[in-house]
This record gives sequence, C-alpha cells and structure tokens, in this order.
Amino acid sequence: MRLVILDTSSCVAEWAAKYVLKRINDFKPGPNNYFVLGLPTGSTPYGMYQTLIEYYKAGKVSFKYVKTFNMDEYVSLPRDHPESYHFYMWNNFFKHIDIEPKNVHILNGNASDLVEECNNYENEIAKAGGIELFIGGIGPDGHIAFNEPGSSLVSRTRVKTLAQDTLEANARFFGNDISKVPHQALTVGVGTVMDAKEVMILITGTHKSFALYKAIEEGVNHMWTVSAFQQHPHTLFICDEDATLELKVKTVKYFKALSAVHHKLIEDEIPIEQSRIIH
Repeated sequence: MRLVILDTSSCVAEWAAKYVLKRINDFKPGPNNYFVLGLPTGSTPYGMYQTLIEYYKAGKVSFKYVKTFNMDEYVSLPRDHPESYHFYMWNNFFKHIDIEPKNVHILNGNASDLVEECNNYENEIAKAGGIELFIGGIGPDGHIAFNEPGSSLVSRTRVKTLAQDTLEANARFFGNDISKVPHQALTVGVGTVMDAKEVMILITGTHKSFALYKAIEEGVNHMWTVSAFQQHPHTLFICDEDATLELKVKTVKYFKALSAVHHKLIEDEIPIEQSRIIH
C-alpha cells in the first residue's frame, strides 16, 4: 500500500490526473486492447476530471480505447437530474473527451429490475476483462462507493440503503434538504473494487482525516469499508495535508523517507518539494 501526501486538494487532483494519464499511455490501448477504468463522482475527483480534460485537449491522452465503469448511481433519480451521476459524469467529463458512448457504463437506478441491473453490471465488467485501475473516494465514515459501514468486504454490485451520515453529507447537493436525497443507491461492492488490478483512492479535507486514520493505521474492519484495501496488492491512497491530521507523526516521518522512490510513479512531473509520498 502506498500513501501520497500532497499540500492541497488541487495538488491531489493534479497528481491523480497525471497518474491516470501515465497509466493509460503506458498501457498503449488500441482496438483490441482497451484500458478499463473505474470512476467515482463527487467533489473530490472533480478537479482530476477537469485536469484530464485539459490533458486531452492538449493532445497528451486519448480515451478512444478506454472503457469506464462508474461506482454507483442513485435509485429513482431521473438521469437528467442535476444530481444524478449520469448527469455529473457526462457534463463534467465524458462530453469533453473522445470516449465512445458505448464504452461508458453507469448503473441504471431506474431499471425495472434493480437486482438484474446489478448482476448485468458485474457481467459487463467481466466481459471487459476486469478493471485495470479503479479510482474511488471515501465518505467521512470510511465508506467507499456506497458500501456503508457494516457492508460485507466481499460484497458485489447491489442495491444499498444509505446511512444517515451519507444522507446528511449529500444533502448539500440537494439544497440542504435531506428529504430530497434518495435513500437507496446501486453500488459496486467492496469485492468488485478489490478485483481491480489497481485501486487509487482520493481523500481530501479534515472531515476525512479520521477515516484515513482508520484506513491506514488500524486493522481491516467492515465498519470502515475503505480499510479493506490494506489487503489489496496494489492500493494507492492520495490525500492532502488536511486529511492527515489523525495520523501519528511518526507514521508520516517514517514513510516520508521513501518519497523519492515513489515520486517516479508520475515521472517527476510534480516538483518533489510539493509532495510527500508514503509507502
């Protein structure tokens, strides 16, 4: 497991975007060799998407031979609703790049049979050859996607009832009216994400610091589902300084010595003094 500590949330966005660019370009995708990317929504990855759009427009990366699978979607929220994840992804990312619409996969929260929709999603991931890089964010209670506290750490894509903390956290997107937040969502499972060849988790802000502490310094616990990724062979946590407030000082100092080695993950595109990389 690697942990990259950067100064600010904007540095996190830039670092993550550079890593995605490098992974896609190193993969050399083509008509018979698609790069499969798992994607999140929310405020944390927004800057990453904006930076990737800039890279695409500058000719640094193409998404023509990339397939994507999003983590989750609300149940019963119209696709054109401003807070649906379909709306978010298309308006904030997909319509600005050269990805083929047929290669975009987002769960349908309005499907007539939600269980069948979830099962088909798992099948589509398998047909695509599995996910090469799954990017995620976490909630203040340590959930990844909508795998709320208590979720099975081997769970698959399914219908999930959202926890009160999640409803409260997402109310800001619905005019601070918690009654307007959908109470259910479709989500990939922890096991679904664990199956990816590599997982990159973005964590920013003081309100995520306790969750990062639980993910890094304590054991695997289904009440903090992000902690499961301690057991993934290739997990990369990217966070800002604010998110480290609950980590022990000696933890940060101990791993800081490895920063030069892991800085090469993005080929020194960010000046080294701006980052501290923990392994």
